[in-house]
Amino acid sequence: MIKEKPNIKDLSSNLKRLSEITDWFENQEDIDIEEGLKKVKEAATLIKASKERLKAIENEFEEIKKEVDIEEDSGEKKGSDNNEDSGEEEDADPKDIPF
Repeated sequence: MIKEKPNIKDLSSNLKRLSEITDWFENQEDIDIEEGLKKVKEAATLIKASKERLKAIENEFEEIKKEVDIEEDSGEKKGSDNNEDSGEEEDADPKDIPF
């Protein structure tokens, strides 16, 4: 019996299968050691693949965050340049008006 290598891109399927393995162990009155060993090995492979996928997802989020931060920084610089050009002050105090 050849087991398929888990698809590291399908985190949901891996987590579902891990849940099934956990349920199998919880529902056994007399655990078959050989079958239990097979399931532990499968679970270890699924855990490793899931960790790799989670790391890839984390990296993707970090890249998106960097892109958003760069866009925000560019927008703030443009916005502050616009205020200087127009001669408007954002937080003018009425006490500073000379009349």
